Amino acid sequence: MCLLKDMLRFFSRLRLVRPGSKFLFIGWLERAEVFAAARAHAPAKQRPAVAAMLMTIFAQETRAEAEAQWEGVADALREKLPKLADMMGASRDDVLAYMAFPREHWKNIASTNPVERLNREIKRRSDVVGIFPNEPAIIRLVGALMLEQNDEWVVCRRYMSLESIAAISHDAFIGLPGVVA
Repeated sequence: MCLLKDMLRFFSRLRLVRPGSKFLFIGWLERAEVFAAARAHAPAKQRPAVAAMLMTIFAQETRAEAEAQWEGVADALREKLPKLADMMGASRDDVLAYMAFPREHWKNIASTNPVERLNREIKRRSDVVGIFPNEPAIIRLVGALMLEQNDEWVVCRRYMSLESIAAISHDAFIGLPGVVA
């Protein structure tokens, strides 16, 4: 997870990513951080109950229901675990960001496995290189890996169907990008 956050910071510094833009997998990292905070702040005997309370949030069918459940859980925890409740209050919108998409996307957005796989591949290839002579060399390697992953997701393994993306897109036309010869 640290590699991912470092990469985002690196790309935002290079202005390849707009500062302040939201990424869906960031919400899932924060979801993991909420569970980690629950483990850190709850007494050992209460951890299973707190985790079960948190899981009820993500079992909801709609965003409105999840937000209502989120507030209920935060209020229930506020008396005994104020730090966790405050963290929950601050991160609600980011953690529940995935619920703005159609339900059939939730499963794909929920998993950070593709991002973790990409991070492992970047680490593996950068370990092969060893020492980079300068920052543009790092950008070329990571950029090439990102393009390769994009091509795989677009052509070989559809991460999300074009039809389901078109339903939520602001563009009138959604199509596959042209292949550069």
